[in-house]
Amino acid sequence: MRAGLTKTGQKELYSKYLYDDLGTALFEAITLLPEYGLTRADLRLLDRHASLLPEHCVSLSTVVELGSGSGEKARRILPHLVKCGPITYCPIDLSSAALSRCQRDLDDIDQLKVIPFEDSYIDGLASASMLRKPGTSMLVLFLGSSLGNFDPPVAESFLRAVRELLEPGDVFLLGTDLVKNLDQMLAAYNDAVGLTAVFNLNLLARINRALHGNFDLKQFEHQARYNESRERIEMHLRSKSDQTISINQSFSVSLKKGETIWTESSYKFRPEQVRAMAERVGFSCELQWIDEEWPFAQSLLRSKSL
Repeated sequence: MRAGLTKTGQKELYSKYLYDDLGTALFEAITLLPEYGLTRADLRLLDRHASLLPEHCVSLSTVVELGSGSGEKARRILPHLVKCGPITYCPIDLSSAALSRCQRDLDDIDQLKVIPFEDSYIDGLASASMLRKPGTSMLVLFLGSSLGNFDPPVAESFLRAVRELLEPGDVFLLGTDLVKNLDQMLAAYNDAVGLTAVFNLNLLARINRALHGNFDLKQFEHQARYNESRERIEMHLRSKSDQTISINQSFSVSLKKGETIWTESSYKFRPEQVRAMAERVGFSCELQWIDEEWPFAQSLLRSKSL
């Protein structure tokens, strides 16, 4: 927090800190809003194509989901996979509440063992990969649009780190939101009822709760803007006044009226960009499913020999 809030120029905070238990619950509510078509597009693609996954995942024993949330998307996939034999499913999330719900809601699937990891993506994947049975394959799910929260060089480094934890032949199912109509993109991050604003402001409330900050949430407002040159939506928290905030009595930060804290980027992709990035880090793109109603892609990537 100190590094981001005392940064010269644009103050910023990592978007992963939006997702405490309350933030995760708020985000799941956002996915139900009419403006936020991304999750529905993701689910439509799974409903159409999840039954095809077993033929691409031979000798599968382990499924790992990065940022699983409550496991709603995994429920579309796992029943098809357990038809071929027992599966260990490892949901990875920073929210213990989401993981508890995930484990509870998937408990009725036969031949499925759920082992959750409350951890970051890469550390959780490293731990989960140790559960793989010798001679079997692994499927990693990274659905939604979380890859878009990383700046492009970081996104590529992240994909490379995932690849390094896989064996040749493993499968990685990657979701990416695509470039679309500007009004459609902006509305998804600035809904009419203000739920995304509450989600964004909860980051400051979380600092107050966990780090004894004294942010006055009434002195901030949510902003969503599109950076056309970088093809990304940016979420900011704009200061309504000149103010100074103390955090944990260890440091303070001053903001001018109109100054913002940048809390999230959501890059939008083009299908060919996803395929090219995957190739650069050690995957081959076998399939790419695209939803036309809300332009969104799921790319089935096969890990190549390094």
